Amino acid sequence: MDADIQVTSELKKRLLIIGAGGFGREVLQWAQDIQAQGRVDWEVGGFLDANARALGNFDIDLPILGSPETWQPDVNDRFVCVIGDPTTRLRICRELLGRGANFVTLIHPSAIVGSRCSIGDGAILCPHVTVTVDVMIGDFVILNVRSSVGHDAQVGDGCTVNSFCDITGNATLGEGVFLGSHSSVTPSASIGDYARVGAGSVVVRRVRANTTVMGPTAKRIDWKAEPSASSDAA
Repeated sequence: MDADIQVTSELKKRLLIIGAGGFGREVLQWAQDIQAQGRVDWEVGGFLDANARALGNFDIDLPILGSPETWQPDVNDRFVCVIGDPTTRLRICRELLGRGANFVTLIHPSAIVGSRCSIGDGAILCPHVTVTVDVMIGDFVILNVRSSVGHDAQVGDGCTVNSFCDITGNATLGEGVFLGSHSSVTPSASIGDYARVGAGSVVVRRVRANTTVMGPTAKRIDWKAEPSASSDAA
């Protein structure tokens, strides 16, 4: 029996969380919840973050092993990226892919995923997320707590969907879209690549690529991003 346990342990891969800020600590908890189910071939091994002191004030018995910008993936490393800015997250993930990285998809045990849905590599579905039926979720997408995606909707690579968002049936989000908390996308509405929707906004028709909208009818505003290579998400 002891020999069997030793072999099983050696087969485990090491999951590294890219980003050690607040959302990184949340995803650590969700990953541990998934790990406790005993259905994965990895165990959480630490973080990658440009800020080596990001966990200094927290009682977390896992190290920050280095920066994702310079990390050379090992064959037994597995990754999930929690950086909130979609542009930065996609850049880092794609650079790591180019260096041979393997990403895992995290789906919390409390999430609901219906029939005929496609969930991409490196996606994160947090607690109580609902993905109904015939939905396409791209690579490196974050669906935060209690967000929902309705039938036939499409969510492009690298989107950040914050808590309590409602993406309704047949809606389309392009690559790298950012939805603030409690925002809604009405049926068949579309949001262009790298657009940002402010918290509490309602998208009723179309948002152009690379624009920012906010308010009850999601009006356009001027906004300039300052992406960071470290820490936090949503």
